[in-house]
Amino acid sequence: QTKPNTWKDGIAATQYLQAHGYSSPKTTAILGGSAGGIFVGRAVTTAPQLYAAAIFAVPMMDGIRFVQSANGITNVSEFGSPDNPDEFRALLEMSTYHQIKDGTPYPAVLFIHGMNDPRVDVWESAKAAARMQAASSSGKPILLRLDAQMGHGIGATATQRDAMIADIDSFLLWQMGKTPVH
Repeated sequence: QTKPNTWKDGIAATQYLQAHGYSSPKTTAILGGSAGGIFVGRAVTTAPQLYAAAIFAVPMMDGIRFVQSANGITNVSEFGSPDNPDEFRALLEMSTYHQIKDGTPYPAVLFIHGMNDPRVDVWESAKAAARMQAASSSGKPILLRLDAQMGHGIGATATQRDAMIADIDSFLLWQMGKTPVH
Protein backbone atom coordinates (compact mmCIF):
# COMPACT_ATOMS: atom_id res chain seq x y z
CA GLN A 1 0.00 0.00 0.00
CA THR A 2 3.06 2.25 0.07
CA LYS A 3 4.00 1.46 -3.56
CA PRO A 4 2.90 4.95 -4.74
CA ASN A 5 6.03 6.31 -3.02
CA THR A 6 8.13 4.77 -5.82
CA TRP A 7 6.61 6.78 -8.65
CA LYS A 8 6.05 9.88 -6.52
CA ASP A 9 9.75 9.86 -5.58
CA GLY A 10 10.72 9.27 -9.21
CA ILE A 11 8.57 12.17 -10.38
CA ALA A 12 10.04 14.41 -7.65
CA ALA A 13 13.58 13.43 -8.70
CA THR A 14 12.76 14.15 -12.34
CA GLN A 15 11.30 17.55 -11.43
CA TYR A 16 14.42 18.36 -9.39
CA LEU A 17 16.74 17.44 -12.26
CA GLN A 18 14.72 19.50 -14.71
CA ALA A 19 14.36 22.49 -12.36
CA HIS A 20 18.13 22.57 -11.86
CA GLY A 21 18.98 22.34 -15.56
CA TYR A 22 20.36 18.79 -15.59
CA SER A 23 17.64 17.67 -17.96
CA SER A 24 14.47 18.82 -19.66
CA PRO A 25 11.24 17.17 -20.77
CA LYS A 26 12.79 16.85 -24.24
CA THR A 27 15.84 14.98 -22.91
CA THR A 28 14.46 12.89 -20.04
CA ALA A 29 13.75 9.21 -20.46
CA ILE A 30 12.62 6.68 -17.90
CA LEU A 31 13.29 2.92 -17.94
CA GLY A 32 12.20 0.07 -15.73
CA GLY A 33 11.57 -3.62 -15.98
CA SER A 34 9.53 -6.33 -14.33
CA ALA A 35 8.15 -4.83 -11.10
CA GLY A 36 10.09 -1.69 -12.05
CA GLY A 37 7.55 -1.38 -14.84
CA ILE A 38 5.07 -0.30 -12.19
CA PHE A 39 7.33 2.63 -11.31
CA VAL A 40 7.80 3.66 -14.97
CA GLY A 41 4.18 3.13 -15.89
CA ARG A 42 2.75 5.13 -13.06
CA ALA A 43 5.33 7.93 -13.45
CA VAL A 44 4.36 8.21 -17.12
CA THR A 45 0.61 8.05 -16.46
CA THR A 46 0.88 10.55 -13.60
CA ALA A 47 3.25 13.10 -15.17
CA PRO A 48 3.64 12.37 -18.89
CA GLN A 49 4.77 15.92 -19.59
CA LEU A 50 8.09 15.25 -17.82
CA TYR A 51 9.36 12.60 -20.24
CA ALA A 52 10.44 12.45 -23.87
CA ALA A 53 10.42 8.67 -23.82
CA ALA A 54 9.79 5.65 -21.63
CA ILE A 55 11.06 2.09 -21.85
CA PHE A 56 8.95 -0.66 -20.30
CA ALA A 57 10.98 -3.88 -20.14
CA VAL A 58 8.99 -7.05 -19.35
CA PRO A 59 6.75 -4.85 -17.20
CA MET A 60 4.02 -5.67 -14.73
CA MET A 61 1.21 -3.51 -16.10
CA ASP A 62 -2.09 -4.90 -14.79
CA GLY A 63 -2.24 -4.77 -11.01
CA ILE A 64 -5.65 -6.41 -10.91
CA ARG A 65 -5.25 -9.38 -13.25
CA PHE A 66 -1.58 -10.28 -12.69
CA VAL A 67 -2.66 -13.04 -10.30
CA GLN A 68 -4.26 -14.89 -13.22
CA SER A 69 -0.89 -15.42 -14.90
CA ALA A 70 1.22 -18.52 -14.33
CA ASN A 71 3.57 -16.73 -11.93
CA GLY A 72 1.01 -14.27 -10.56
CA ILE A 73 0.10 -16.01 -7.33
CA THR A 74 3.74 -15.90 -6.20
CA ASN A 75 3.56 -12.09 -6.26
CA VAL A 76 0.58 -11.81 -3.90
CA SER A 77 2.83 -11.83 -0.82
CA GLU A 78 4.67 -8.77 -2.18
CA PHE A 79 1.88 -6.78 -3.84
CA GLY A 80 -1.36 -8.01 -2.31
CA SER A 81 -4.46 -9.75 -3.57
CA PRO A 82 -7.29 -8.24 -5.59
CA ASP A 83 -9.62 -10.40 -3.48
CA ASN A 84 -8.88 -8.25 -0.41
CA PRO A 85 -10.80 -4.92 -0.68
CA ASP A 86 -7.99 -2.77 0.82
CA GLU A 87 -5.33 -4.46 -1.28
CA PHE A 88 -7.56 -4.21 -4.36
CA ARG A 89 -7.62 -0.41 -4.02
CA ALA A 90 -3.84 -0.31 -3.69
CA LEU A 91 -3.40 -2.64 -6.68
CA LEU A 92 -5.75 -0.54 -8.78
CA GLU A 93 -3.75 2.58 -7.95
CA MET A 94 -0.48 0.92 -8.98
CA SER A 95 -1.95 -0.64 -12.14
CA THR A 96 -0.60 1.26 -15.13
CA TYR A 97 -3.18 -0.27 -17.46
CA HIS A 98 -6.05 1.07 -15.37
CA GLN A 99 -4.51 4.56 -15.13
CA ILE A 100 -4.11 5.16 -18.87
CA LYS A 101 -6.49 7.99 -19.77
CA ASP A 102 -7.91 8.84 -23.18
CA GLY A 103 -6.72 12.07 -24.79
CA THR A 104 -3.49 12.27 -22.76
CA PRO A 105 -0.31 13.36 -24.57
CA TYR A 106 1.91 10.44 -23.53
CA PRO A 107 5.61 10.40 -24.33
CA ALA A 108 7.05 7.97 -26.85
CA VAL A 109 7.01 4.47 -25.35
CA LEU A 110 8.85 1.26 -26.19
CA PHE A 111 7.50 -1.91 -24.59
CA ILE A 112 9.96 -4.82 -24.65
CA HIS A 113 8.91 -8.38 -23.91
CA GLY A 114 10.07 -11.93 -24.47
CA MET A 115 7.39 -14.30 -25.71
CA ASN A 116 8.67 -16.99 -23.32
CA ASP A 117 8.65 -14.88 -20.16
CA PRO A 118 7.78 -17.15 -17.20
CA ARG A 119 7.55 -14.28 -14.70
CA VAL A 120 5.42 -11.61 -16.38
CA ASP A 121 3.11 -12.79 -19.14
CA VAL A 122 3.52 -11.04 -22.48
CA TRP A 123 -0.18 -10.09 -22.52
CA GLU A 124 0.59 -7.42 -19.91
CA SER A 125 2.80 -5.49 -22.36
CA ALA A 126 0.55 -6.16 -25.35
CA LYS A 127 -2.59 -5.02 -23.53
CA ALA A 128 -0.96 -1.88 -22.10
CA ALA A 129 0.65 -0.97 -25.44
CA ALA A 130 -2.68 -1.28 -27.27
CA ARG A 131 -4.47 0.77 -24.63
CA MET A 132 -1.81 3.49 -24.66
CA GLN A 133 -1.80 3.61 -28.48
CA ALA A 134 -5.56 4.18 -28.44
CA ALA A 135 -5.43 6.76 -25.62
CA SER A 136 -2.43 8.92 -26.48
CA SER A 137 -2.99 12.29 -28.13
CA SER A 138 0.70 13.18 -28.55
CA GLY A 139 1.23 11.52 -31.93
CA LYS A 140 4.42 9.96 -30.55
CA PRO A 141 5.07 6.29 -31.18
CA ILE A 142 3.94 3.60 -28.76
CA LEU A 143 5.82 0.49 -29.89
CA LEU A 144 5.89 -3.15 -28.79
CA ARG A 145 9.15 -5.04 -29.35
CA LEU A 146 8.68 -8.79 -29.03
CA ASP A 147 11.38 -11.44 -29.11
CA ALA A 148 10.08 -14.95 -29.76
CA GLN A 149 13.19 -16.53 -28.27
CA MET A 150 13.57 -14.48 -25.07
CA GLY A 151 12.04 -14.78 -21.65
CA HIS A 152 12.31 -12.41 -18.70
CA GLY A 153 15.86 -11.39 -19.65
CA ILE A 154 17.73 -13.93 -17.58
CA GLY A 155 19.50 -16.34 -19.90
CA ALA A 156 19.41 -14.07 -22.94
CA THR A 157 22.29 -14.55 -25.32
CA ALA A 158 24.81 -11.79 -25.93
CA THR A 159 23.32 -11.31 -29.39
CA GLN A 160 19.81 -10.92 -27.96
CA ARG A 161 21.00 -8.43 -25.33
CA ASP A 162 23.02 -6.45 -27.87
CA ALA A 163 20.05 -6.24 -30.26
CA MET A 164 17.75 -5.09 -27.46
CA ILE A 165 20.22 -2.45 -26.27
CA ALA A 166 20.68 -1.21 -29.84
CA ASP A 167 16.91 -0.90 -30.23
CA ILE A 168 16.59 0.96 -26.91
CA ASP A 169 19.44 3.34 -27.70
CA SER A 170 18.13 3.99 -31.23
CA PHE A 171 14.65 4.64 -29.92
CA LEU A 172 15.90 7.09 -27.28
CA LEU A 173 18.15 8.96 -29.70
CA TRP A 174 15.29 9.18 -32.22
CA GLN A 175 12.88 10.54 -29.63
CA MET A 176 15.37 13.10 -28.35
CA GLY A 177 16.01 14.43 -31.84
CA LYS A 178 19.57 13.17 -32.20
CA THR A 179 20.75 12.52 -35.73
CA PRO A 180 23.02 9.65 -36.68
CA VAL A 181 26.74 10.27 -36.98
CA HIS A 182 27.95 10.01 -40.60
